[in-house]
This record gives sequence, C-alpha cells and structure tokens, in this order.
Amino acid sequence: MSLLGVKVGFPSILCRMRHIVSSGDRVVEGAGALLLRASGSLLSAPEELVMSDSPKLSPVAELLKLLDLEPIEVNIFRGVSPEGRTQRVFGGQVLAQALVAAYRTVEERVCHSLHAYFLLPGDPRAPILYEVDRSRDGKSFTSRRVVAIQHGRPIFHMAVSFQVMETGLDHAVAPPPVPPPEELPGEDELREELAGKIPERHRQHFLRKRPIELRPVDRRDILNPAKAPPQQCVWVRAAERLADGISLHQGVLAYASDMTLLDTSLRPHGISIFSDRIQIASIDHAMWFHRPFRADEWLLYVQDSPSGSGARGFSRGLVYTREGALVASAVQEGLMRLRGEAGP
Repeated sequence: MSLLGVKVGFPSILCRMRHIVSSGDRVVEGAGALLLRASGSLLSAPEELVMSDSPKLSPVAELLKLLDLEPIEVNIFRGVSPEGRTQRVFGGQVLAQALVAAYRTVEERVCHSLHAYFLLPGDPRAPILYEVDRSRDGKSFTSRRVVAIQHGRPIFHMAVSFQVMETGLDHAVAPPPVPPPEELPGEDELREELAGKIPERHRQHFLRKRPIELRPVDRRDILNPAKAPPQQCVWVRAAERLADGISLHQGVLAYASDMTLLDTSLRPHGISIFSDRIQIASIDHAMWFHRPFRADEWLLYVQDSPSGSGARGFSRGLVYTREGALVASAVQEGLMRLRGEAGP
C-alpha cells in the first residue's frame, strides 16, 4: 500500500539543500538532510548542511531545517529554533518537532492522533531535547510519549498514536461553501496594506516572508478587529512545493495548525492577538489525521470556538482538501487572560 506516492514503510527522504526551480513553481526537497525515517539516522554530515554556494534559505527550507532533528542517543533528538527569534518558542514548531521525533522510532505505521500539553514557555535561544518513550508496539497500533526538555526541565509533552493502514467504514461531514483561494487576497497583500499602522521597530518582522501561506475567507482588521462570531475559515498551504512522504506533510500541517486556532476564541471579544491588553498562550493541542493529504496544496481550515471561560479559550478546527475531503481535525485550549487580572 502507498500513500502520496510513497510506501507506508516510510523510506528515507533525503532532502538536499538545493531547490528544484521550475517556471513559477519551486519544489523544496528539503533542508539540512531532513529525514523522516523510522531509524532517524542522518545520511549527511553536519558540515554538509550549509552549502557555500547556496543562497539564503527560503522560509519553507528554514522550516524543513527546523524539522531536521539531530539524533543524540537512542530515542533522544535535538531541535533548534529559528535564528533571531527572541520571544518564546512557537507552539506549532514544538508540535511538529515532537511528531518528527516520534516518527523516528516507528516503522510501517502512520500517525492518526496526537495529544499535547505546553508546560513552560520555550527558550528560542537554547536547543530543545526530545526524549521518546516507546510505550507500546502492538499488532495494529503503536504508542509513543515525547517529552521536550530545556534547561533540565520538561516544557512540553505529547502522546502520539500510530496505526497500520487499514480500510473500513468511511464517512465525513462536508465543508462549508467558501470562495476558492484564487479569489482571495494573499497574506502578503493584506500585510502590505497594514504595514503603515505597524510601529517601525516591528514592521520588518511583520512583513517577513513565512513558510505557511494563509488566505482568510473573512477579511478583518487584525490590529483593531470588530467583534464577530467565534468562527473563521482560512485557506492554508506550505509556500513552496514539498517532497513526498506523509510524515513530512503531517509535520508541516501540525506546525500550521497552531497559527490561527486560538485567534478564533478572541473574535467575539474584538481583541487583537497583538493587543497589550491580553496575555495569550497555548495550553494544550490535539490533532487527528483522518486521510492522506499534501500540505503544499490548498487546505481549508474551518475553525470555531464553542466556549471561552476561566481566562481560557476553547477552539476546534476541521481541515479539508479543496475537493472537500476531511483530512484532519484539531482542538486547542489556550490562555486568554486580560492583563492586570489575577492569575494562578
């Protein structure tokens, strides 16, 4: 059996630093010998991760480099954060890196669910160690527990379940009718419109190119949003073509799934995620992968927030292909505490 043109056995994906460039469409084979194979061994030496004649890495290649975890010992891997980041580590990065670490200890199986808790803010200036506990290897299912460690303390832990591919009963709810992504303005265009309102010291960071392209269906002022129902739909995809391999595409979607989900809980309150009035952070995050997909093709992220209480926002998301296939679901609870109010 194969998924996305790759055997379920997850053969190594050697992603060289060079990009394949065609007319208008770049295929990112990877960065820094990204290997999402069961054994997790690297096929290139560390010095080969940077080519002297290579241009500056694109945002997608930088993301793939983040997912290229370094094996330290059996079941232990080391990850890094993007250069220049000074605030806490982005939650989607830790989700994706932890999923990669778990995949490095599994053969012939595909992740169908993950459940994670964010315990402490990650320090982007320090490496993150991912320790994988091989909890169970059954005939059909495999369980792993991943703990992310910094400065000697766990900052994150995640339970991951893998399954041998099987066939069976199949159903799914349909996506809502929305305009196709080609009819919507791109994120770069929207950010250019807002650039003049951003303080100059933050403008360059605000306008930087990103590895994930977002096209919101419902345009709104992200700096001064009006109150709106706690729902949103966003088209999302990797900004460049990716190599094959379902583990790679699941990792990229895990990264992207954390980008807008908590924002949905703020919509009925008319508060921007950039506001100094509020403290926001991911508390937990769960995902279920239902069907094969490609993260470099447009996916519709349908999100809602059924509840906000106790300084927490609860949000859900369904991810569809543009053909209407439900490929993944996500659920998150996040802190949304008004500043000045007492916390625990």
